[in-house]
Amino acid sequence: MIISRTPFRVSFFGGGTDYPAWYRQHSGAVIGTAIDKYCYITARNLPPLFEHKHRIVYSQIENVKNIEDIQHPAVRAILQEFSIDEGLEIHHDGDLPARSGLGSSSSFTVGLVNVLYALRGQMITKKELGQEAIRIEQEVIKESVGSQDQIWAAHGGLSRINFSSDGDIEVCPLIVSADRRIELENSLTLFFSGISRTADAIAKKQIANMEAKAANLHRIYEMVDEATNILHDKRADISEFGKLMTESWRLKRDISVEVSNDRIDEIFDAAMDAGAIGGKLLGAGGGGFFLFMSAPNRRDALRERLRGLVDVTFKLAAEGSKIVVYEPQGF
Repeated sequence: MIISRTPFRVSFFGGGTDYPAWYRQHSGAVIGTAIDKYCYITARNLPPLFEHKHRIVYSQIENVKNIEDIQHPAVRAILQEFSIDEGLEIHHDGDLPARSGLGSSSSFTVGLVNVLYALRGQMITKKELGQEAIRIEQEVIKESVGSQDQIWAAHGGLSRINFSSDGDIEVCPLIVSADRRIELENSLTLFFSGISRTADAIAKKQIANMEAKAANLHRIYEMVDEATNILHDKRADISEFGKLMTESWRLKRDISVEVSNDRIDEIFDAAMDAGAIGGKLLGAGGGGFFLFMSAPNRRDALRERLRGLVDVTFKLAAEGSKIVVYEPQGF
């Protein structure tokens, strides 16, 4: 039995410029971090003693004889890409809900690819792992997803990721002092809106509006440099990071009506009224997790104002996908 542990991520700036439809023409960049909340994938060979050949356990349970009968699109696609012959049992567990803006789908893809290589007795590099997950999601499953989530899931860390028009992806770890990292960490709080959504449908609307909203995306891209400078400059007030998050959220909200709704706007306004410096809805929008920045002494007031929501404490810069149990068996 082999288990992979793959982190979720929080994206601070640049979201939207990581879609191939954008960066293949204009280049792109994002700043964000893996966090200490994880997706766990367990896999083992299943002996031919059951009526089913493959057993897939996630929010549903699938017992099937053929890979093409698997309903979970990522599992079906990945097993087909690996040309799996012997039976497999795969279990998924996550620290946080799926479809919530934390890159959970890509963490699942990265974790499953990683665990299947390990089951073969093989290990691939972080770069190869991220690129393989991008290929599977964008070219095999044909989902409308960007290219940042897979990279953070594979690499981990607090980083800037650059996307070149030639398709090259560069991961640049952000060298931030320990004090600055703690200051940032102590200012951030995640709140679950209670709304789960399918990012693919929302992303399609955003992609369709990209050229019409090119000015928004160019400004979102510029913010990556500004945010980097704030983190690196010890004299800069960290609150400027939060104010920039709000500007980024408003620009993103303007790209597509699918990004927000009355309930999301109500939560955002309540948080700002309670003393948040800035904030945004993570991921494609439409639901999922809010990220708010506030002075540490205002976090209790923020939690009280949003007491109907679940808040999640987290730490920055978790390591990328790793195999935590390794017993090579082969297919």
